[in-house]
Amino acid sequence: MSTIVAISTSPGIGGIGIIRMSGEECFEILNQFFVPKRKSAIKGYTMKYGKVVDNYQNVVDEVLVSYFVAPKSYTTENMCEINSHGGMVMMNKILEICLENGAVLAEPGEFTKRAFLNGRIDLSQAEAVVDIIHSKTEKESKVAVGQLQGDLSEKIENIRQKIVSLLADIEITIDYPEYDVEEVTESKISLVLEEIDILLEELEKSFLNGKILKEGIKVAIIGKPNAGKSSLLNLLLKEERAIVTDIEGTTRDSIEEFIQIDGIPLKIIDTAGIRNAKDEVEKIGVEKSLKISSESDVILAIFDISKELDDEDRKILNMIKEKNAIILLNKIDLEKKINLTEIRDCGKKVLEISVKNKKGVDKLYREISNLFKLNEIALEGETIVSNNRHKNLIQNAHYHVKEAQEIIVQNMPIDIISSYLKEIIEELGKITGQSVTEDVIHEIFSKFCLGK
Repeated sequence: MSTIVAISTSPGIGGIGIIRMSGEECFEILNQFFVPKRKSAIKGYTMKYGKVVDNYQNVVDEVLVSYFVAPKSYTTENMCEINSHGGMVMMNKILEICLENGAVLAEPGEFTKRAFLNGRIDLSQAEAVVDIIHSKTEKESKVAVGQLQGDLSEKIENIRQKIVSLLADIEITIDYPEYDVEEVTESKISLVLEEIDILLEELEKSFLNGKILKEGIKVAIIGKPNAGKSSLLNLLLKEERAIVTDIEGTTRDSIEEFIQIDGIPLKIIDTAGIRNAKDEVEKIGVEKSLKISSESDVILAIFDISKELDDEDRKILNMIKEKNAIILLNKIDLEKKINLTEIRDCGKKVLEISVKNKKGVDKLYREISNLFKLNEIALEGETIVSNNRHKNLIQNAHYHVKEAQEIIVQNMPIDIISSYLKEIIEELGKITGQSVTEDVIHEIFSKFCLGK
């Protein structure tokens, strides 16, 4: 394999920049432009201070170089990390020198891909690296770190081994009836499949929590113009994110931001006021509001408590009847004119708030937490599936378990059951990379950033 190089730190200005290089010729290439203060033999897990020079021996920067000798490195290859001063000019200059001296530019995720191909981590652990990088909350990162440490891999491998062992007994019974092995009975197969059925179902169910931890809860704020939608967004974010005026129709497009409740990310979306639009731009905004509302996990329907309900309010009430929704009656500091009976007939939780006076927000947080049982999402000792690819493969394996169980009920020949067991092994192997195609591997690592 060629020796690859890439900038591993984010673009922009920073105190330190890291250029990472990995491959058999890593140290030979490094020695062509790195002049250490003190020359000594290369040892793994050590650092050297020195200077990077260009092809004319001009000093480019003072750096620290970390050495990792194969196989004890991230990629299991010879590897180094050049710690330079931050800033894209300096990092790009050192990257250019590496390329001039024989390294090739790494593809996105190629360092982690080599770690996978060289057997240091499996595919699910590699995917966890991306999840760690993109984590929005501590809980989400904790799940990703658990997956990187092999929590999911261990569960999957445990299930695969049960199937492999069962399949081996079945095939010995079929091919070598004279062999002195306990005959595999249908009852034994049923017991193992029942155990696997339970294990896979647990992993499937964990995805509900995993999806919440990874993607968050999509919360749409809807209401008529000037009901207080944008003010509520600003209050939740604790900053003036949305423009607030007395002029109706100020918000014509959606505004999306993240907040946290109980360590769970919430994507809060402020939408255009729902009413009969007066112009084409506002009409598009209203249509977008309706679409976002239909796709959200929960709707915060906000009403002005100081005004009587009209047809547009009733349209909103009718729209949320079949949805997860919380009704917010805003402006409780004003005279109450709204018809509470009509509001409560909608069958949704009703909270009275004052965005202006910052009252009722704690009640809203508690209601969202209760609605999604956020306080019940426990991470200790639990393996949580948060990746859609893993969830789909677990579902496929679970489906084949059900098929095998049905075959037993129908008293079909034992060799037919073994074909379904092989399908289960195949699907689970795709999670850890034991039976995955090159196209899938390429697709997964193309989502990585350069330098990782």
